[in-house]
Amino acid sequence: MDLNLKDKIALVAGASRGLGYAAALTLAKEGCRVAVNSRDEAKIKAAAEKIERETGAQVVGLAGDVGKPDTAEKLVEQTVQAFGGLDILITNSGGPKPGAFESLGEADWENAVSLSLMSHVRLIRAALPWLRKSSAPSVLTVTSYSVKQPIPNLALSNSVRAATVGLTKSLALELGRDGIRFNSILPGWTETERVVELMTARAAASGASVKEETRKQSAESPLGRMGRPEEFAAAAAFLVSPAASYITGVMLTVDGGMYKGTL
Repeated sequence: MDLNLKDKIALVAGASRGLGYAAALTLAKEGCRVAVNSRDEAKIKAAAEKIERETGAQVVGLAGDVGKPDTAEKLVEQTVQAFGGLDILITNSGGPKPGAFESLGEADWENAVSLSLMSHVRLIRAALPWLRKSSAPSVLTVTSYSVKQPIPNLALSNSVRAATVGLTKSLALELGRDGIRFNSILPGWTETERVVELMTARAAASGASVKEETRKQSAESPLGRMGRPEEFAAAAAFLVSPAASYITGVMLTVDGGMYKGTL
């Protein structure tokens, strides 16, 4: 199936590793010109060079912390300077720290809001003037299946990511007449560096091994395993592509059936 992504211009945040990197790689394979972002300049430049070598696509690495107020505008400006416009925005960031409610202080909540809600708000706000000029504009927010089924010991993520889903649906309704589509992917447990960190924290708390904690979490999926980043990326590429031109306001769980609800 041709997703009609050739020569589209994409900005993918949080893309030096994990889900963001996988999404950027898949978009590049589909013919997009891609700007990738993360906080660490050396890591994002290396990621951009690796994607470019593997795909032959034009890729630029942009350093910047999306949790800071002035970063979003710079990232969009740099993308437009590099490629001449913007068609696709994928807003993504690392998750906030794990912890039960009573272990979290005021600063933890403020940091979580800035990282896991306001980063989406700021990137979308900065991108809108350019998306309005695109013939096939699309925004994808990356959240978590925890917005439907809260995950133990992730009070910050469970709470703040739900706000991003509300934002995504609101913008789908508000800006649909401008032709801009807004969707979100709610990934479940996927084999990324972030998940290894969470499994390591669980193992330290329980006294079990990381392997055992990973096995227990994988067992919650009817498929008996965690997802792979490329499986998330395939869904992401479709949702942002012109092939999904009549899909907006969708909150898609890509979780191997870990979410047990019917809605």
